[in-house]
Order: sequence, then C-alpha cells, then structure tokens
Amino acid sequence: MSYEQALVSEALRLNARYVNEVVEGFGLCPWAERALREGRVKTLVLLQDSPTLFEPSLSSMAELAADETVEVAMLVYPRLELGRLDFEHFARQLRQLDAERYEVSCIPLAMAAFHPDAAPDTTEAERLIPFLRRTPDPTLQLVRYSVIEHARGQFSEGTEFYQPGLHVLERLEKKPIRLREQIALNNMESVLEAGLDRFEAVVSDIRRDRDQSYRALAAGLPGML
Repeated sequence: MSYEQALVSEALRLNARYVNEVVEGFGLCPWAERALREGRVKTLVLLQDSPTLFEPSLSSMAELAADETVEVAMLVYPRLELGRLDFEHFARQLRQLDAERYEVSCIPLAMAAFHPDAAPDTTEAERLIPFLRRTPDPTLQLVRYSVIEHARGQFSEGTEFYQPGLHVLERLEKKPIRLREQIALNNMESVLEAGLDRFEAVVSDIRRDRDQSYRALAAGLPGML
C-alpha cells in the first residue's frame, strides 16, 4: 500500500470515529441518524495541500450532487494545513464557486466547515458550534438541500420558524426561533448534559489517535504502509 492510500484509509477511519463517537454519540446532527442507517452518507478524502486548488473539491461536489442516493457527505482534507479561520475562508470561496454553476434556486448542496481547533464558548449556543465541529482533519460537511427542506417540514405554516419543545419555548420566553438556532440549542443542551469534560475527552482521544497515526505513516513504520 502506498503512503497516499494509507493516508486515505486512516483519514476515513478517523472521520468514522468522529461520526460514531461524537455526532452519533452526542446526538448532534438532526439528519445524520437516518442517512447513516439508510446508507446515504459518503465520505471522500482529498489529498491536496494547496488552499487555492478548488477543482478537486468542485469535481467531488458535482459527483455527489449527481448521486441522489447521497444525502450527507464529508470532504476530508488531511493535508490542508490551515487554521480554522483560513479554512472557513477556503470554504466560503469554494461555496461561491460552486454556487456560480447553478441557478440560485437549484444549488443542490449546503456546506459547513469543520476543523480540529476551537475552544468551548457556552455564552451562546451558536458560539459553541465550532467546538462541536472538531473533526480530526479539516472537513466540509455537505447536506442536500432537499434534506434540509424536509426538516423544515416541522416548521409552522411554511414559515422559517421552527416550533421548539416547551422547555425551549420557556427558556426563550416563547419566541420562535430558526432551525439553525434550534439545532445549536439542542446540541448545546446535549453536550452540557453529558458534560463538556466528557465531550473534550472523546474529541481529544480522536485527535491523539490522528496525530500518532499520521506520524507513523510519515515515518513509514512497519505495518502502516
């Protein structure tokens, strides 16, 4: 097995740990469970190391958009050495380039940036989002817009406002909130209930696994190639 093949294999394994132990383990994604159960999730590893190279990502996104069996996808970049804010800039550029290929109402995939580095901030639910998205490698999550629209089937009378559970309504003085805000609140509640220390321990163990695995690959240790 070549180094590149081994790196792809390890990146997929580590991403699967994040999905299984973090996303599913803490119940963080409203569309992950069904998509995983039905085999509608696909993960691709892109080995580019340049933040100005967009064609591999665009090609992968076009391939995923054309495959209607895929509802949720992950693009993993184990060689892209960018800080969190720079990776978010990369994602914004990629999102714009992808959007230019479609009519506004026909863009097939929504995109969110995940990155290994973020500190916990529980002052507001949305400020905690980067901390919960601490994948082992810089990663883009792609979700088919039709799946998001299905989630909006829970909205009241076709508006953009989701009708949350009573306990959330009480905390928000019964003001309706948007889906993104509802998901952020639910995620913060789940993690705080489980304990930030426990969440941090799981994510840190995956990160240690990643660092050790990639060091071994780079050193060409027996059994890794």
